[in-house]
Amino acid sequence: MKADSITVAALPLDIKWAQIDENLAKVDMRLHTMPQKADVVVLPELCSTGFIQDMSMIEDIARESESKTIAAAKRWSKELDMAIAGTCLAGRDGKYFNRGFFITPDGTATFYDKRHLFSLSPEAAVYSPGDAYPPVIRFRGFNFSMVICYDLRFPVWCRNKGERYDILLVPANWAQARGYAWRHLLIARAIENQAMVVGCNRSGSDDYGCYDYQAFIFDSKGYEMAPVPAVRSYSPTHSDSAKSDNPIEKGFKPDDFIFATYTQAEIAKVRSYLPVGKDADDFNL
Repeated sequence: MKADSITVAALPLDIKWAQIDENLAKVDMRLHTMPQKADVVVLPELCSTGFIQDMSMIEDIARESESKTIAAAKRWSKELDMAIAGTCLAGRDGKYFNRGFFITPDGTATFYDKRHLFSLSPEAAVYSPGDAYPPVIRFRGFNFSMVICYDLRFPVWCRNKGERYDILLVPANWAQARGYAWRHLLIARAIENQAMVVGCNRSGSDDYGCYDYQAFIFDSKGYEMAPVPAVRSYSPTHSDSAKSDNPIEKGFKPDDFIFATYTQAEIAKVRSYLPVGKDADDFNL
């Protein structure tokens, strides 16, 4: 792997509702049997529990979810020498958060609480919104930031002001019924922010719908880098033949890892020949 490149993987985990140990055990097994090496692995939103709305159980589950998920992510990161990102249910004493995490092999943990809560579901009534702007994490020569699921619909919140990040991670539970919007919002965020965007959706189904084949990685021009079978490398030429590959026809499963490798040269090229960031509006949130 070149020093100026980074490989990011997304795992569209089929999350079992409220089964923390089972979900974490499944992630553990999948990480230790990955078909190829990655520098960063992104897990779906609420990867250890799924969406919990039952107030009679949420406090106990929140404490257990946060402690077990972060401990497991730190262990995986150290053992496998990769960063682990995702979100988990967190909080106590009546305030609960959808908490994003980015864990590096040295044990450093960076957190972000989901700001925009989906008002058409019980999420906005059960969870508390975060009050901090998404942080930027420097890892292996690239700057990462994170938003969570519904945050993606708010371009000002995602705005790459001052080209602060190179790669935007988006853990999600975004159902197929709104899949057209999900895919095109990921593309829009990639194009307008000139950044690689990793949309790690879950797979399987729950009370809110089905999620299969809704994990994507787009480059900073909005071209799809993944999903493709892990044995096939991404070509930056974006040829029609590359884009027309159908992962389902090739035996790709809905919970398979997706991979993409990106370089500093790709980012620099896009931002130099089309320097739209210099013309962006100045604002403060």
